[in-house]
Amino acid sequence: MMQMQETSTQKNSLFNAMNSFIGAVNNMDQTILLPSVLRDVPLNEDSQMSSLKSDEDEGDMYSYYQLLKSIRRDIEWGVRRATADEMQKERTKVTRSHSSMSISSTSSASSSSSEEEEDEDEDLQSQFQYHLTGLQGVLSKLTEQANSLTNRYKKELGIGGWGL
Repeated sequence: MMQMQETSTQKNSLFNAMNSFIGAVNNMDQTILLPSVLRDVPLNEDSQMSSLKSDEDEGDMYSYYQLLKSIRRDIEWGVRRATADEMQKERTKVTRSHSSMSISSTSSASSSSSEEEEDEDEDLQSQFQYHLTGLQGVLSKLTEQANSLTNRYKKELGIGGWGL
């Protein structure tokens, strides 16, 4: 099979961001043979990891390890079915409310509806670009934090020089 060369724009693709994250979590999973060692190890000792801790949550590295694995599973297999069912119910509610609103406003001119459709299309494109940029940024940060957690585990066990 012929391998295509990556251009600079492909390096910033969502696909590559997901692959980098999944690779970092796979590396973390293969390196951390004893995840229980991470229990009760606070996140705040590592400057990159301390930003993960919320005001309400006093998380440890083990819970963050589990979180990263859960996010990887969601990327690989899709969001859990229960969440998808809840989202479908919410969409149905929104669709019903929009359809009842559109029925009451059918007296509007047809020229204004075509302008609204163009505005909606432009709005969808800008929304997509906004969320795509955000998702790539989040995946980049999660990749860095998975690598940081792996390095922190090595440091805790005193194997910091391995695999470099």
